[in-house]
Amino acid sequence: MVSKSQIKFVCQLAQKKQRDKANLFVAEGHKSIHEFSKASYEMHHLYVVDPNLFLGKEFQTVSVEEMRSMSALKTPPDSLAVFSKPIMCDISTSSVIVALENIQDPGNLGTMIRLCDWFGLKDIVCSLDTVDCYNPKVVRATMGSLARINVHYKALKPWLKQMSDYQIMGTTMRGKSIYTSSFSSPTILVIGNEGKGLSEEVNQLVNESITIPRYGEAESLNAAMATGIILSEIRRTQTTEK
Repeated sequence: MVSKSQIKFVCQLAQKKQRDKANLFVAEGHKSIHEFSKASYEMHHLYVVDPNLFLGKEFQTVSVEEMRSMSALKTPPDSLAVFSKPIMCDISTSSVIVALENIQDPGNLGTMIRLCDWFGLKDIVCSLDTVDCYNPKVVRATMGSLARINVHYKALKPWLKQMSDYQIMGTTMRGKSIYTSSFSSPTILVIGNEGKGLSEEVNQLVNESITIPRYGEAESLNAAMATGIILSEIRRTQTTEK
């Protein structure tokens, strides 16, 4: 049986202050756990309902009810693991970097991380007030992509000021159409808060404001959806120009 203290400890990792204190986070479900393992994340504990999912690894078998006690999900997963947070490397000098200002919805951030993985990006830079990427809801939404994306938390304005080798493109409702914009230079794509968009301070650091043209009557696009559309156009343009 898993002890009450173990269950309590895992549950406490749902809180950011506890994750920061222990330098640990939780991943749920065998697919996500396998992705972090493949990426050489250090695993501290592995709890499984079905031992056949992790043959050759050390684990503790738990009942469905014990798993339910540890999990944040309504339907308990088949497995749950506690990993160390990685030591963050320097930001790569890749052709596209996504920067996020004050993104608050865990599902949005998780989807953005997954989109960056899909389009072959390596780094996301988040403002300090963006939701924690190790929030359990974010981890689940990435579907394992967090294992391949470096998520950096920085004071966004000073960092943007020093990125003079990049064109800084900010998303707005009234910018230049992404279909007539040039993405030939190394680009930082800045996405703002779901409700407020980019702050005035960050807007002043943007070289060019861009938008997705609207053809219907919808008031706006979800931040993650907009990120996917723009990244698709950036990659299409870069491929065509080559």
